Amino acid sequence: MSVIRQSQIPNRLIELLPASEFELLAAQFEKVALPRGFVIVRSDAPIDYVYFPSSGIGSVVTISPEGHKAEAGMFGREGFAPTSAGVGGTISIHEVLMQMEGEGIRISAGTLTKLLPQCPVFSNLLARFIHVFGSQISFTALSNAVHTVDQRLARWLLMCHDRMDGHEIALTHEFISLMLAVRRPSVTTALHILEGQKLIRAERGRISIRDRAALETFAGDAYGKPEQEYNRLIGDFLAEPEVKVPSLLT
Repeated sequence: MSVIRQSQIPNRLIELLPASEFELLAAQFEKVALPRGFVIVRSDAPIDYVYFPSSGIGSVVTISPEGHKAEAGMFGREGFAPTSAGVGGTISIHEVLMQMEGEGIRISAGTLTKLLPQCPVFSNLLARFIHVFGSQISFTALSNAVHTVDQRLARWLLMCHDRMDGHEIALTHEFISLMLAVRRPSVTTALHILEGQKLIRAERGRISIRDRAALETFAGDAYGKPEQEYNRLIGDFLAEPEVKVPSLLT
């Protein structure tokens, strides 16, 4: 088995580890592919592994006893999942799955729990991310209550864009409707509004960000606060502005 080097894992939390802690953990890390639709953990199921994506986007989905679903939050190379494992949790209250394919590393949840007392920096980073992720969830709840569907969609697309390379997002209307907890026609209408303002280009199964800066303006206060909190507590995980914000208007 080849040795995993810290430089080979572009996950923000792993990048910030001191070499001594990474060396302690490295032998327990396993590289994994994270295909679209891969279920990291099911709702109310035991947590077997903790995942640290290097690419791709994961969704944390809340499921009611009657089977209603809505996305509570998303994560990518800036964090890890399931977050409850970072404080010794053994059962996931949420379903966690990949909405966009990627890759990363994983570690046994039991092993992580045993090693964290020897890794104070890692433990602190996980705790900080758990706080930031909770902030994201709280702002999702606020946005669902006070913002229009098109503003919520703009926020969601910006969050996806933060966690990916390039400007194309491969997602269907049906999946977006599940993530936003709205009917599919509402997603179609919201996409038409954003496309009409030349903020995005929507094609079958694919959305392209055309003007990132204008999309942020359109989203207003629906977007930004949890991202600022992440950067304050952990450090900038977003792409450099000159890479992330070009206008693709033609």
